[in-house]
Amino acid sequence: MNTNISVLMSLYKKENPKFLRESLNSILSQTLLPQEIVIILDGPITADLQNVLNDFMLKKPDLFRILPQKSNKGLGISLAIGVNACKNELIARMDTDDIMVTSRLKMQVQQFIDDSNLSICGGNITEFTGSIDNVLGHRNVPETNEEIRYYSRKRNPFNHMSVMFKKSRVIDAGNYLTMNGFEDYYLWARMLKSGNKSYNIPKNLVFARTGTNMYRRRGGWKYLKDGVRGRYYICRAGLSTPVDFIFVESVHIIISLLPNKLRQWFYETKLRN
Repeated sequence: MNTNISVLMSLYKKENPKFLRESLNSILSQTLLPQEIVIILDGPITADLQNVLNDFMLKKPDLFRILPQKSNKGLGISLAIGVNACKNELIARMDTDDIMVTSRLKMQVQQFIDDSNLSICGGNITEFTGSIDNVLGHRNVPETNEEIRYYSRKRNPFNHMSVMFKKSRVIDAGNYLTMNGFEDYYLWARMLKSGNKSYNIPKNLVFARTGTNMYRRRGGWKYLKDGVRGRYYICRAGLSTPVDFIFVESVHIIISLLPNKLRQWFYETKLRN
């Protein structure tokens, strides 16, 4: 198979320019380099962010493709635009504030070479704040296709920023759709339901930037409302049963209404490895 890689990112105006620079440097430090880095600008960005992009485009003008959108469309629409724009069959997702392990792309491409039926390949992440030496925790995900399918009934079986997938299979499943906070999980549910084969490499592929703001975003009435809606559609589209939905939503409602510090404790002690 053709092993050329597109890296797909969505950039929003509130991103930290320093984090963006670190993220892009980690892509350029890969032992197997991508053939293109597609960055969707989800609405206008700041001058500082544009300066970072300009620096990298001067260094690697043939590598970067920057696709600006006139207004903020949200992650689902931005990534759908990006998937359609990518030139290669293998697309690696990456967030603009995270850091790739140097062998990430090489490890994932090898999985697609070894198994021509594979559609989605992810891996574990290490969560950090500040520098990658300041580790907060790990999110390990199920490895085999059977484990992933079972796990998907109640929780997202992939770390989004670690995933590489086949463009054609994503488009066949309807591509990314608007589903606030659940754009990736909704896509995986549809792909797994239609029989796409998946795998998670049991190694750390990405250092994911987190902090107290992440836990704050996972609480409150809006997050609760979005969560109920998202998981309802995921249940309908994927492998979940009504019993799975009721169980998960019972936990989700409690977590959403917890004070931020208690919510952080729950995530770090119960939902992380």
